[in-house]
Amino acid sequence: MKEVLDFVNFDFHLPVTDPTWIFFLVLVIILFAPIVLERLRIPHIIGMILAGVVIGEHGFNILARDSSFELFGKVGLYYIMFLAGLEMNMEDFKSIRVKATVLGLLAFIFPLGIGIWTNLHLLDYSLTTSVLLASMYASHTLIAYPIVIRYGINRQRAVSIAVGGTAVTDTLTLLVLAVIGGMYKGETSDMFWIWLVLKVVVLSVVIMYAFPRIGRWFFRRYSDNVVQYIFVMAMVFLGAGLMEFVGMEGILGAFLAGLVLNRLIPHVSPLMSHLEFVGNALFIPYFLIGVGMLIDVNVLFGHIDSLKMAVVMIIVALLGKWIASWLTQKIYKMRSLERELMFGLSNAQAAATLAAVLVGYNIILPDGERLLNEDVLNGTILLILVTCVVSSFITEHAAKRIAMDDAEVDGEKTQEKETFLIPVSNPETLESLMSLAMIARDEKQQDNLVALSVVNDNNDSVKQEMRGKRNLERAAQITAATNVRLKTVSRFDLNITTGILHTAKEYNATNIIIGLHCKMSIVDSFFGKLTENLLKNTYLQVMVARFLMPVNTLRRIIVAVPPKAEFEHGFIKWITHMCRMSSQLGCRVHFYAHPQTLGYIRGYIQKKHKDTRAAYSELENWDDLLILTGQVNYDHLLVIISARRGSISYDSAFERLPMQISKYFNNNSIMLLYPEQKGDPTETLSFSDPRGWAETQYYDKVGNWFYKWFKKNS
Repeated sequence: MKEVLDFVNFDFHLPVTDPTWIFFLVLVIILFAPIVLERLRIPHIIGMILAGVVIGEHGFNILARDSSFELFGKVGLYYIMFLAGLEMNMEDFKSIRVKATVLGLLAFIFPLGIGIWTNLHLLDYSLTTSVLLASMYASHTLIAYPIVIRYGINRQRAVSIAVGGTAVTDTLTLLVLAVIGGMYKGETSDMFWIWLVLKVVVLSVVIMYAFPRIGRWFFRRYSDNVVQYIFVMAMVFLGAGLMEFVGMEGILGAFLAGLVLNRLIPHVSPLMSHLEFVGNALFIPYFLIGVGMLIDVNVLFGHIDSLKMAVVMIIVALLGKWIASWLTQKIYKMRSLERELMFGLSNAQAAATLAAVLVGYNIILPDGERLLNEDVLNGTILLILVTCVVSSFITEHAAKRIAMDDAEVDGEKTQEKETFLIPVSNPETLESLMSLAMIARDEKQQDNLVALSVVNDNNDSVKQEMRGKRNLERAAQITAATNVRLKTVSRFDLNITTGILHTAKEYNATNIIIGLHCKMSIVDSFFGKLTENLLKNTYLQVMVARFLMPVNTLRRIIVAVPPKAEFEHGFIKWITHMCRMSSQLGCRVHFYAHPQTLGYIRGYIQKKHKDTRAAYSELENWDDLLILTGQVNYDHLLVIISARRGSISYDSAFERLPMQISKYFNNNSIMLLYPEQKGDPTETLSFSDPRGWAETQYYDKVGNWFYKWFKKNS
């Protein structure tokens, strides 16, 4: 047997040092820890940390915490902070920024104040040591943030408040750390504090001003998903590196990078899906396992001083965070579940806590003692374990309850089933049309996207079918990258229009999205025969779009609304779609309409879409449409709410739209939206038959009277 082992050169030592086996064991933990612990109803995050305890040098010593854990751990930590900034709903954050600041200040002041008192009177530490140690209690890391992402509540008010509070608390903690660290490095001159704050403020302004502009420039020129992902990660580490360069921890720079890139990466985009996938699959678990490997469970046995230190630290940290969450809830009259969620997210100690204890541990005082001794180091490791466990359990419980409550509320709402039909024939416009469909759809509804390829039954049908299949495959790839299911349909028909209409009827489509026709000759019409025939033969809402830049780089949506648009059957539907697009793109939507129509729009948005950033301007006469030429910039989307001939809001001025668009808005991204009409959605409109407009829903007394009169005399 010995000869066989020698022959295969089998040599097994612990801890494992071979990079191949290290990576294999880590992947096995990432794979099986959630599967095993899910049966025990233990949060996945705790499983990663406990697995790190077991395999670390203080457990069975299977793996050594080598440089790979340092590297991937730091990437994972930055990833957590970056995703926290990226997932934050900036519109919600603007409305709760005061609440987030209050929570952040309270979560810093109470643990710091209680900690300084206990460190001075119970643990008999010096003032400097007490302040540094207390700042560790004040800091926290969003360890439990992946839980709220998993439950889909990451845009809840309490989550945004907790994330914003984290930025405030950790910034103050890191400032304390930088000052104390500088004191023992001989860097504390009279201007040290001022220079430190000034450098942080200036760098933050630079990041917030430069990063979005660089990102928008890059995304407009490069559409490859891999290239975009690498660019985003480079920006994250650039922000983190610059923040470390001025004396702060890199987590603040990563968080700021997430905030400023927020609007360029829509929540339903393939890039967002890739960022979340890579982080949650590899980097964040690596970080959590590395944290677990630092924990020495031996502090529970035979180390009374470490155990005493750990108990005091845990009680002070948890008590201070709970008081901060409780006061925030009471001040702003929030629900108890929201308080529980804020407390769960804000009590995990990891990143800044580790930074503070390591800085203090490495500072040697003149008498040869360390500023923070080994008891503090061991107590900190136990503090990290306990607070991460408590944070995960509380966040899991609160997130599940909130998700269930939201599901019940959504279940009570009788929402009309929406289905978007996207005919794909031009590969150049395919990606922009699919992006439009994904940001306009209702995320809570499943299977509501249908991509269609219509093949004419002629001599070139084989080539058309092959091109159509390629387009459908490309459309499926785009939606699959965002975990959205897409139905793909390929059909033969006599002409494109009838193919679209038949498919719309078969799949109960409520909206059709097509590209704006590209005029090929002088005799060719502006809209093209396809669009004209489609509008004549369907009651459905039709979006005719042309994008000159990637959809996610648009900075504003300008909506021109004709008079009497409020009387159209599809009035509410298209407003809802505009609000969804504004929310997904993180941009403002500006409505131009007649004062009466503007009142209906404003009232509905304030009642149903309060979080939408909307602006309103009067456009009394539709002939004044050209005044928008001075309002629409190259990075804006101009949406013109048009109308079919014979509808209540139709105006003869619509006849001039093709000329106006070609002459004045040719260099702008534009969408012509034809609202849904009353009737069977796929019946043919015949204007000799009065049903095309007589059965339109009227909202005023004159309209109802005229409707009854027409029915009586027709």
